[in-house]
Amino acid sequence: MSNKKILILEGGNNEEHDVSLVTSREIQKILNQNKLKFKILRVNPKNFHKKIINYKNFVCINALHGPFGEDGQTQKILKKNKIPFSHSNIKSSNLCFNKSASKKEIIKNKLMSPKYYLLNINDLNEKKLITIKSKLKKFVIKPNRSGSSFGIKIIKNQKEFDILISNLEEFKRKLNNHKEILIEEYISGRELTVSTIKLDKKIHALAVTEIKSKNNFFDYKAKYSKGYAKHILPAKLNKINYAKCLKFATKAHKLLGCNSLARTDFIFDTKKNKIFFLETNTQPGLTPISLLPEQANYKGLSFSEIIFILIKNLNY
Repeated sequence: MSNKKILILEGGNNEEHDVSLVTSREIQKILNQNKLKFKILRVNPKNFHKKIINYKNFVCINALHGPFGEDGQTQKILKKNKIPFSHSNIKSSNLCFNKSASKKEIIKNKLMSPKYYLLNINDLNEKKLITIKSKLKKFVIKPNRSGSSFGIKIIKNQKEFDILISNLEEFKRKLNNHKEILIEEYISGRELTVSTIKLDKKIHALAVTEIKSKNNFFDYKAKYSKGYAKHILPAKLNKINYAKCLKFATKAHKLLGCNSLARTDFIFDTKKNKIFFLETNTQPGLTPISLLPEQANYKGLSFSEIIFILIKNLNY
C-alpha cells in the first residue's frame, strides 16, 4: 500500500452526482489529516475507460453513487485495468444495485421481503397497474436499478392511484434512463436500517437506526437535507427484534457478497411483528448526515477508521 497512490473517483453523470461530491470531500479531509497523497478523478461514464488508463499505479476509493458508479460497471473497468478498488466487487455491486435480483436471493434464503413485480418500462400501462393494484392493494413503484430513493412513488389509496394513472406518461419520461420498474407491495411500518462493516475478516452489524422522515417516506430530500429526517439511534425496539435486525443485515451482507461495508434497509411491520428486507446498499453515503458514519460513531468507530477499513479491504 505504501508505494501506491490513492485516486478518489467522484461525480458520475446521474441523479446522485452531488451526493458523490460530498462523500468525496469527506474522504479528502481524512486523507489530508493523515497526510496521505491522493488525486481526484471527476468521472464521466463516456470517457472513464480512457481516463483511468493514466492511473495504473493507483488504488481507488470509489466515492461514486448511483448508476455506473455502484452497479458493477466502474468496478469492471477498474478490474480490467488491474486497479484495486474499494467497496464491493463487480458481482456484488451489480447484484445489490438490481433490487429485484437481490430480493430474489434474499427470499431464496428464507428472509422475508415484500411481494413484487418487475416490469419493462414500456409495459407500464394503466391495464397492468390495475391488475397489480387488485393483487397488492397498496404498492411502491420505483426504478429497479437506482439509489437514493430516486423516482419512488407510494400508492396507498384510490386518489393516489388515479393521480399516478393521469400522470403516467410524465412519470415514465422522468425515468427514461431506466429500463425496468419494480412494483413492490407497500408495507406500513417503521423504517429501519443497519450498517455492516468488515473488521478483522469478520462482518459486524453496527446498530439499528429508525428513520422518521418529515416527508412521505425517506426520500432523496430526507436523506441529504439536514432537518428532513430524524434518526433514532439506537432504534427503540425490544431486544429480540433489535437482535434480529443485526442478524438479518449480517446475513444479507454475506448472501449478497458485499465486501468492506454496506447498509441494509428494512421495514418493520409492527402489527404482524415481522421484519422485511428492502435492499442492501454497497456504497452507502459518507456525508456528514449519513447513517453509516453515525452508526459507526455510536459504536466508537471514527470516520478515519471507516476510510481505512475501505483501503484495507480493497478488491484486487
